Amino acid sequence: MSIPQSGGGPIERHEQLAEYIASGCKPKEDWRIGTEHEKFGYCKDTLQPLPYDGPRSIRAILEGLRDAHGWDPVEEGGNIIGLTKAGANVSLEPGGQLELSGAPLETIHQTCDEVNDHLREVKDIADRIGVGFIGLGAAPVWTHEDMPLMPKGRYKLMDAYMDKVGTAGKVMMRRTCTVQVNLDFSSEADMVQKMRVALALQPVANALFGNSPFFEGKPNGHKSWRGWVWRHLDDARTGMLPFVFDEGFGFEAWVQYALDVPMYFVYRDGRYIDALGQSFRDFLKGQLPALPGETPTLSDWADHLTTVFPEARVKKYIEMRGADGGPWRRLCALPAFWVGLVYDQTSLDAAWDLVKGLDAETREGLRIAASVDGLAGRVGDVSIHDLAREAVAIAHAGLKARARPGAGGLVPDETHFLAALQESVETGKAPADELLDHFHGDWNGDLSRIYPEYSY
Repeated sequence: MSIPQSGGGPIERHEQLAEYIASGCKPKEDWRIGTEHEKFGYCKDTLQPLPYDGPRSIRAILEGLRDAHGWDPVEEGGNIIGLTKAGANVSLEPGGQLELSGAPLETIHQTCDEVNDHLREVKDIADRIGVGFIGLGAAPVWTHEDMPLMPKGRYKLMDAYMDKVGTAGKVMMRRTCTVQVNLDFSSEADMVQKMRVALALQPVANALFGNSPFFEGKPNGHKSWRGWVWRHLDDARTGMLPFVFDEGFGFEAWVQYALDVPMYFVYRDGRYIDALGQSFRDFLKGQLPALPGETPTLSDWADHLTTVFPEARVKKYIEMRGADGGPWRRLCALPAFWVGLVYDQTSLDAAWDLVKGLDAETREGLRIAASVDGLAGRVGDVSIHDLAREAVAIAHAGLKARARPGAGGLVPDETHFLAALQESVETGKAPADELLDHFHGDWNGDLSRIYPEYSY
């Protein structure tokens, strides 16, 4: 979840809303890669999730990273709730999932080094206090009651609201994890093409990265239970957004969509003011019940944009949001997949050619099929496995064309980061399939085995 935004002055013209998003346009040479990933922490002896306070806790991890590895603390209400260093930040998801929001970097070599450094630092502190961290799309065993709500005002408001708008909001908050990548665009037209490719191929990403086949101690019938959760969260702010494929889509169309998403909060003077279900359109007119007579700033608009949760999201960049959290190789594979698809124009055009014939009903069907059946999913004669095979090949060509070397020039490009996905394409198996094979095979139904065998 995002931290409060800052630095925006008053909104005096409607056009500022689209201009805020458009200000993210960058020339290609300035495009960057921002990778985010979440993970579950647990006590190694009890296999229970970490509380916020105590000797083995989220607070202890954050304070350890601060003291031993030079991170600067972020506090709210006297509690340490995050860290910052060198353009990156560590934050807390509602159930205590620890998230790295990486710095904007030029290559996947750099972003993978960043992930490695972060996991090494986290493991250093975790080992000292008997804690482990694991990358999965959903908590495999823990119940709602097992998962503490972190002491952040935003989460307290959201938690109270979730049951009013869907059936799975509290599950999302406490018991799911994702990996995502944030990518730039050069112009409105470039944003439009990238968003259409992003949304159409999110089901493929969900299938390739599906890693949540267990829930509350048993198989749940899905390769990505996290995918199921997001389909039952809140229809007003999630989904595949068919309007993005309409003629005339652009920054202003995104503004109109976001304005119709009900608000969660307004952030003022270090606290979250309850604006649940209220309208940003009313806010613009000075008629927000939560703050009568007050009009918003661009910081309020930026905050509101962080409460929109579709499969791909536009802010000053595009967020690819369809993948389950997972093992180390997949944390580097996700940026490789999307950078290869959309940062080379030839590959971007090829990716659009791959999906432009899919209609809204098929795209939504693929979203469901990916969650349930993973790479084996299909809608009519459209096979997710076939789409994945072609998409990974296009991404490989895009990374080869980028030709960004690593390891001091010893590695000529970034294509090797796709190896895990190429294996999935060859075998037809994603992480969820491997986990189910273990569960029904050598684990003999004992899900406690997942912790020592799949932790970082």
